[in-house]
Amino acid sequence: MTDIKIKNMEQFATISGLSRPTVSKYFNDPKSVRDSTRVRIEAALKKYDYRPNIYAVNQNRKLTKNVGVVVPYLADPFFAEIARNIEQRCIDAGYSPTLFSSHGDADLERDILDNLRALKPAGALIAPLGRGTDRRALEVFCDDVPTVLFDSNIQDVGLAFVGSDNPQFAELIVEYLCRTGEPPCFFEMKHPANPNANKRRQAYVRAMEHLGHSPVMVQVEGRGWAFEEIGRAGGIKALETGQFVTRTVLCSNDRLAIGLLAACYQKEVRVGRAEGCVLRVAGLDDHPFSRFTCPPLTTIAQDYDAVSRRAVRTLFDAVESGTETTTHETVLFEGKLIMRDSA
Repeated sequence: MTDIKIKNMEQFATISGLSRPTVSKYFNDPKSVRDSTRVRIEAALKKYDYRPNIYAVNQNRKLTKNVGVVVPYLADPFFAEIARNIEQRCIDAGYSPTLFSSHGDADLERDILDNLRALKPAGALIAPLGRGTDRRALEVFCDDVPTVLFDSNIQDVGLAFVGSDNPQFAELIVEYLCRTGEPPCFFEMKHPANPNANKRRQAYVRAMEHLGHSPVMVQVEGRGWAFEEIGRAGGIKALETGQFVTRTVLCSNDRLAIGLLAACYQKEVRVGRAEGCVLRVAGLDDHPFSRFTCPPLTTIAQDYDAVSRRAVRTLFDAVESGTETTTHETVLFEGKLIMRDSA
C-alpha cells in the first residue's frame, strides 16, 4: 500500500497503466477481462487501497448509441458509397452514426479522434489515411473505444480490419488482360495517397512474372486525392513520350483510369476493344462512376455490401457482448471482374 490517494476510476486507470474501459469492464464483471489483466488490476487495488464508487460505475456503464464513422475523403464517391452502407447499417441496428472526413490530412484525422471521444461513442468504424496516420494516436483511441478498421489496414490496431483483397484484385485483372490481348503496363502515382496502391503494384508484378511477362511501370507525379487530374496530366505526358509500350494499361484505381480516359480523348487516342481502337484501359475498384465513362471502364468490383456488413457486425458483436478480445481479426473479401468496353 502507498500514500497515494486515488479519487476516481480515471486516476486509478492512469496510475495502473490501463485503459478506462478495461478497468470499467473489470468492475462490472472480473471474468470479462483476461486473467493477466485481472491479476494486474487486483494488485493495483491492493497497492493503492482503491474502492470505486459503484453508483458512478453503473452510471458510466450506460453506453451511448453514438458510433463514429471516419473516412479519408468523403468527396471520393468510393468512400461516400461505403460510408453510406455503413451508416445505414448502424441506423438499422439502432445506433446513431456520426460521419467524419479527414480530407487526407493527418492532423485533422488526429483531431477527429479527439472529438469522437467527447461523444462517448459505443464504438467507431474507421478507414485510416494509412501511411499518414499517427499510429500511436490511433492505438490510444482504440484502447479507449471499440474500433473496427476498414479499407486501409494499420497492422494489429483495433478489434479487426475488414477490407478487400487487393492482391487478388490485381492478379485477377492481369490474368484477364493478358488472356484477351497484350499484357498491361501499370499506371500509378509515384507517391500514392492510399497504401492499398502498393499492394496492387506488388501483385501486378507477381502476376506478370508468373505469366512470363516483364512488368512495365508508368509512374506519374502528383500527391493527394485529386486522382482524376493526376491521371489526366500524367496520362497526357505518358502518351506524348511513348511510355505505354504495350496496347493495354492497367490503372492502380478507377479514378486514375477516369483521368487517363480524359487524356486519351484529349490526345485523340481511341480506347476500347472495337476495331480501330489503339489502347485498352482497365482500372480497379468499380468506382460508382466507372460504368458511365466513355467507353465504360473494365475493372474489378469491390464488395461494398460484404465489407460494410462484416465491419458493422464485428463492431456491434464486441460492443454488445462487452468482452475484451485478445486477438486481432483480419477479414478480406475478393473482388469480381467487371468486363466493359474499355478493355
